[in-house]
Amino acid sequence: RKECDMTIHSIVVLTGAGISAESGLGTFRDKDGIWTRYPLEDLATPEGFARDPEFVHGFYNDRRAALKTARPHAGHKAIAHLEKEWCRLGRTFTLVTQNVDNLHEQAGSASDRLIHMHGELARVRCGLCETITDCMESISTSSVCSKCGKTGFMRPHVVWFGEIPLGMEEITEALSSADMFISVGTSGNVYPAAGFVDMARTIGARTVELNLEPSENAYVFDETHYGVASEILPRWVDNFLSQNAN
Repeated sequence: RKECDMTIHSIVVLTGAGISAESGLGTFRDKDGIWTRYPLEDLATPEGFARDPEFVHGFYNDRRAALKTARPHAGHKAIAHLEKEWCRLGRTFTLVTQNVDNLHEQAGSASDRLIHMHGELARVRCGLCETITDCMESISTSSVCSKCGKTGFMRPHVVWFGEIPLGMEEITEALSSADMFISVGTSGNVYPAAGFVDMARTIGARTVELNLEPSENAYVFDETHYGVASEILPRWVDNFLSQNAN
């Protein structure tokens, strides 16, 4: 395992719903999370969408509308700052998010170093021709695909339970050469993301958890810090860069 004073070149950051909670976007698995108020089997599975597409569209349309007024906080901006400074030094940085919001992009994170493994709320996909389109408006079963022209096949571009997360090849490649893995605002119980820390540990990367409270796999991290993301992230990033950005 790498110690604190060893050279770090490649960083992989994973973020979960906890980082977006302060921006007004709900978490999913906390005691008051979204899946305690809504049936995930109805709203977040292909089967649920097939049974009642208008119900599912309504849920994601509401979340898309909420996203229009959501703004990144100091935690999102701290990650973007870390990326900018790290890449300025000619080092490698990959940001992987489980979140379907666009707050990292709003904060300044570069899209070519950002992987939305669970999809993006601001995009929709045609289930027939698989065309992905930017969209911040409501969609329904009457929405028409801009490419194939068919009606009734548009769906949110999000990964539902039972579907394969996006970008796994790129994520695995980044983790395979990571010197540091940082997990921010994740529950530690949703796979495959919950297994990323073990992948990083296997190759000797230093592992850090920054979270509101300990995750389910907090015990495996080398370093842990707890508190609200808008406070602990800027503090940790500033301290880390002061010791490593040279």
